[in-house]
Amino acid sequence: MSVIANVAEALRTSNLPEGVEPDPISKWVVITRASVFPMTFFAAAIGGLLAVPSGGAHFFPWLLAALGLLLAHASNNMMNDYFDLESGVDTPDYARALYAPHPILSGWVSKRELLRAILLVNAIDVAIALYLTWLRGWPVPAFAFAGLFVSVFYVAPPLRLKHHGLGEPSVFVIWGPLMIAGSYFVTTGTLPGWVWAASVPYGILVMSVLFGKHIDKCAIDSTKGIRTLPVLLGADRARRVNQALMLGFFVFTVALVLAGVLSLWSLLVLGAVPRLLRVLKLYGEPPPNEPPKNYPVWPLWYVSAAFVVTRQAGALFALGLLLHAIWPLTL
Repeated sequence: MSVIANVAEALRTSNLPEGVEPDPISKWVVITRASVFPMTFFAAAIGGLLAVPSGGAHFFPWLLAALGLLLAHASNNMMNDYFDLESGVDTPDYARALYAPHPILSGWVSKRELLRAILLVNAIDVAIALYLTWLRGWPVPAFAFAGLFVSVFYVAPPLRLKHHGLGEPSVFVIWGPLMIAGSYFVTTGTLPGWVWAASVPYGILVMSVLFGKHIDKCAIDSTKGIRTLPVLLGADRARRVNQALMLGFFVFTVALVLAGVLSLWSLLVLGAVPRLLRVLKLYGEPPPNEPPKNYPVWPLWYVSAAFVVTRQAGALFALGLLLHAIWPLTL
């Protein structure tokens, strides 16, 4: 396969076809788990597009913020792998090493190489944050430090937020208020209160993806003493909760439209309802005993369904904001 084909496959499946040796580019696409970066891009896009009707939006600061957020997501994924391996969570028989190559357990990189990559990415992020702080002021490092704190201590000792039922709420905070409100502030230099409310639906949607992943790992996480919310709730109850979270995105979006916070264009998200209904039905059933043909991330199951809802609904949410920027339409 060509490098382009390898990268495309890695972006689509978080993996490479069996027997294909990774080239330097596709290897890091897999290691950073770039296949899930669209969630971060849409968060940045939502923050920037919310800012456009204000008349004070500036593209270059937004572009830097979006790049910084994507790099932070890459760093977060690599830090999770590093600290989970160091703490003994990641093992050859754990889900992380089964659905895609673990950077170190697969032999693709050494611990030192992974640590160097983490430091490099964070160094670039620090440089971006310093420039944006000079441009916009003290709220920039406040947003950046809050995001870094949660990202590091999501799995790192002594807090290990994921191990105490706080991982899912942490993801809501990062991909909702921090990323969206932070992007808005960097784009305009202002932060009206309504932006915090507008950040909630997408934060809920991204949280549902992690919730689905932790449902998939509920049994093995329980044996390892990792008390994610699905472990605390039990897998069956957790599936119902995640159904409510995904449905909540649509309900909250419609409520914000009716309240005049979001444009009527935001109702475009209802175009994702057919897919939502299929996913809600899937969540009402136990996972299959064997993966469907050509299914790429087995043994994960529920996370994939939540991700496709998030990808489609998030794109429609951003599209609605873009159309509002071109042709404002509110109640």
